[in-house]
Amino acid sequence: MNKRDVEKLIPAIDLIGGKCVRLTRGDYNRCTTYAGDPLDAALRFEEAGLTRLHLVDLDGARAGAVQHAGVLERIVSRVALQVDFSGGIRSFDDVRRVLDAGASWACIGSMAVEEPEQVAGWMERAGADRLIIGADTLDGTIRARGWQASTRLTIDDLIGRYDGKIRHLMCTDIARDGTLEGPNIPLYSTLLERYPNVRLIASGGVRDLEDAARLVAAGLSGVIIGKAFHEGRIPLDTLLAGDTNT
Repeated sequence: MNKRDVEKLIPAIDLIGGKCVRLTRGDYNRCTTYAGDPLDAALRFEEAGLTRLHLVDLDGARAGAVQHAGVLERIVSRVALQVDFSGGIRSFDDVRRVLDAGASWACIGSMAVEEPEQVAGWMERAGADRLIIGADTLDGTIRARGWQASTRLTIDDLIGRYDGKIRHLMCTDIARDGTLEGPNIPLYSTLLERYPNVRLIASGGVRDLEDAARLVAAGLSGVIIGKAFHEGRIPLDTLLAGDTNT
């Protein structure tokens, strides 16, 4: 991977109680705590030459209200990473709060599923390029409310509700999230073929730099990486040279 490809790698920091954690398949009972201070993790990512960050308010997702705007503000005040923030965004006031706190994008999950007309209005008000629609899928259907609520919608159903308005889509394969079992490349390849005008971000299962490189080569605009970074399976010092020879 060259430097331009490395910039498509997006480390994830998931927050519970202000600490950096990771769940397995979205299960709050299978939670591993990593860095006590998420700012420390963000600083390491920046030092490694990464340019983006996926910041997830898991407390907010479960509570239905943003809980960690203060952590977002603290991170963006200290690093130059472009941050997308998700979890607990339920109103346009929440969108504005997150963007005003320094996020480059607000990532909308549950509301995008449950209130598409309202979220389409947010796109008009904030700009479609400032919102990322989150499509969290398990066994072919979309989940909401911190992945705890099932629906009958498919990803295609969700995208179709927005009539071409979606600019950024983050697709998470819940069955692979936090498992280090490898990404669902056929799923992302199909979405890229069907929706060539959508900037697609893949999330779930990335084990190593080879997995990440395959996703970038397939045409993904971003690749979310959680455990593989936090557990050292992709050592940050390997990214510093900007050419990882994969």
